[in-house]
Amino acid sequence: MTTVTIPDLCLVALVGISGSGKSTFARRQFAPTQVLSSDAFRALVADDENDQSASAEAFDALHYIAGKRLRAGRLTVVDATNVQAHARKALVDLARAHDVLPVAIVLDVPESECWARTELRPDRDFGRPVLSRQHRDLRRSLRSLGREGFRQVHVLRDVAEVSSAVVAYQKLYNDKKDLTGPFDVIGDVHGCREELELLLDRLGYLLSRDAAGRPVDAHHPDGRTAVFVGDLVDRGPDSPGVLRLVMGMVAAGHALCVSGNHEAKLLRKLRGGTVRVAHGLQETLDQLDAADPSLVEAVPAFLDGLISHYVLDGGRLVVAHAGLKEAYHGRASGRVRSFALYGDTTGETDEFGLPVRYPWAEEYKGAATVVYGHTPTPTAEWVNNTICVDTGCVFGGSLTALRYPSRELVSVPAIRAHYEPVRPLVVATPQERGLDLADVIGRRSLVTPAGRVTVAAENAAAALEVMSRFAVDPRWLVWLPPTMAPASTSKVEGYLEHPVEALADYAAAGVPRVVCEEKHMGSRAVLVVCRSAAAGLRRFGLEAAGVIYTRTGRPFFADLSLETSILDRVRAAADAAGLWDELGTDWLLLDAELLPWSAKAEPLIREQYASVAAAAGAALPAAHSVLSAALQRGIDVASLAARFAGRVSSIEAFTDVYRRYCWPTDGLDGLRLAPFHVLAADGASYLRQDHEWHLALVDRLVTADPSLFATTRRLVVDPASPSDVASAVRWWLELTGAGGEGMVLKPAVDAGPRVQPALKCRGRDYLRIIYGPDYLSRLDQLRGRGLQRKRNLALREHGLGLAALDLLAASGSGRAVHQLVFALLACESEPVDPRL
Repeated sequence: MTTVTIPDLCLVALVGISGSGKSTFARRQFAPTQVLSSDAFRALVADDENDQSASAEAFDALHYIAGKRLRAGRLTVVDATNVQAHARKALVDLARAHDVLPVAIVLDVPESECWARTELRPDRDFGRPVLSRQHRDLRRSLRSLGREGFRQVHVLRDVAEVSSAVVAYQKLYNDKKDLTGPFDVIGDVHGCREELELLLDRLGYLLSRDAAGRPVDAHHPDGRTAVFVGDLVDRGPDSPGVLRLVMGMVAAGHALCVSGNHEAKLLRKLRGGTVRVAHGLQETLDQLDAADPSLVEAVPAFLDGLISHYVLDGGRLVVAHAGLKEAYHGRASGRVRSFALYGDTTGETDEFGLPVRYPWAEEYKGAATVVYGHTPTPTAEWVNNTICVDTGCVFGGSLTALRYPSRELVSVPAIRAHYEPVRPLVVATPQERGLDLADVIGRRSLVTPAGRVTVAAENAAAALEVMSRFAVDPRWLVWLPPTMAPASTSKVEGYLEHPVEALADYAAAGVPRVVCEEKHMGSRAVLVVCRSAAAGLRRFGLEAAGVIYTRTGRPFFADLSLETSILDRVRAAADAAGLWDELGTDWLLLDAELLPWSAKAEPLIREQYASVAAAAGAALPAAHSVLSAALQRGIDVASLAARFAGRVSSIEAFTDVYRRYCWPTDGLDGLRLAPFHVLAADGASYLRQDHEWHLALVDRLVTADPSLFATTRRLVVDPASPSDVASAVRWWLELTGAGGEGMVLKPAVDAGPRVQPALKCRGRDYLRIIYGPDYLSRLDQLRGRGLQRKRNLALREHGLGLAALDLLAASGSGRAVHQLVFALLACESEPVDPRL
């Protein structure tokens, strides 16, 4: 048996003359979707796989589909003769364009055998000379495949070898997705051995030393792995000492290391190449001249084994010396290696004669966290979901490590400045590129914790209308409240919604504890509260201390001074409650209800509810009075009079309901804020936290400022316990009987993205303003309302919100966050009954 080992991501060109068995080999070794056959594409464009006049169009289509597969990171096999150099060149160019390795598998079957097979196929009408010409081309090809750019060439010499061959797969050297950490990603060391020892000690590593007292290894008792971003050498006082330590850690499996541009240059010099001896290289060469010969002898092999980048933790972490844009993650090519070692440049030089770096990180939108070095900065700052941990230790700055996945930065100051920088270290204030219309228009498909969410083009257009004309600055729009589904329709006599069904829903989903919280009747408000305007500028790119917006992203208040007053009060309460320090943040994202309802919805109340109440209040009592008089005169209108008496009672109840949620306000006087989620803070997303944790923080805000904040009363129950269910029902009846809207039920613990994050259970009287004053007379009809679409929509919007908060916590691209929030708003255009 012959084993043909190929990279698990590559472009495979099958090479062989007609009749050599390429298609049979492909069917046996690869999935049908992986194989692109030239015959099949000729059939697609010409209805005849033997129509050679269609070959040009067929190969155009084949190369197009191959490019789509390679862009998506999928193994692709091209089943064609490929015996001519121009055909193979197109495939090598395609592989290079997508930064994958081109591989050739040659089926070198004797011409006589191929002709015998061809004669048995009635669909093959060409003569032996065609086959002979292909065979001559194949013989010439065997000598040139390696020079043409194929990184691997596998030749199967005869029928038996082709039949027994088995294709096996090998991961690319950069593929370490199976390593999940935790990791400590260490910035550019540049020969600063003493600082490296101090940093490893602070990180909790235990150093091992040789007989001479030199560090030769370091391991972490908790099994953490150090990852070095390269540039171990040059400029600093002890590059050999750094190499000795890092080489020992890598050999022992305690560390990984990628190549930096200084390692690449040192390797070329050690191997006799011509390089410009500058930027600290001479110091390293002098130090190596004085080092142990055994170390010097081992260095070239170590440097040669360093690869361009690592993809770790299931693809969630990428480490490269100069960073790596998303399209290059997990790819292998000279272009990828060059970007990883040197970054991208604009082609210009600055006043110091150094290349101007292209700010790739400002455009980064990838899901993977990218950690890199190369360009020293005084402090490590997140830009989108990337961070540079080169903090200029050799220039007198500090040596920094990023703890992953906790994203904690750990630094030690330089003992002294070892080298004078050509370009002074300047605090950079990177700003993300502006939002892109292409991110949000058209039909889109987004991945969320709740699954893939597709946004229809027409819904995206509706959201764009809202965002472009009415919304707050989109840099503030980091989350929008998802729609909330009602509980299953109640079977309890006289009720459309009831806690029994709501708790039964959660019991069926296996939720162990449910928080039944008072539902405030106000207007949904999202608050971004910054500790200072500087914090707003740092995190959101806006020199302001926060914003308050509605559930559709519009400014909550037309009066900006009122917004400022509320934000000031919330900021002071957070300070008094100790939230800033406890959560380690200078900004907070809160989900709240602002009371009364009339503070925001007065025009709606006046036009939609008060007008109905006024008209019915004038007409119905008068009609009922006439009917009562007719009944007294002996006219048989008893049933009609009773019906109108019920309608009078219903409109009175309807009027009482909406009036309960209205009261006068004057500026801050009369306004109440009822938060129920602390959604996010710097570096953290809290929506998956136990809901009792959220309410406990809110209680501290209430204590700090009881005149502004309203308490959210609640009851925690086991939905499978009959006594707990009975208690919840009694409490709900008390709430709604006293004029409350009802309650919201939420899993006390994170139940996963497939379980409803909240169910609303509204009171019988409150539902009059939803379904009409006399809806109870149509209860049997309303019980047929369909809930599934609403529930699906709630889960999809919740998933989009979770994804946005996760990306926000990871300092991900603002454009990517906005894309998710925009999709959430677009979902609001789904044709779902708004009364649900």
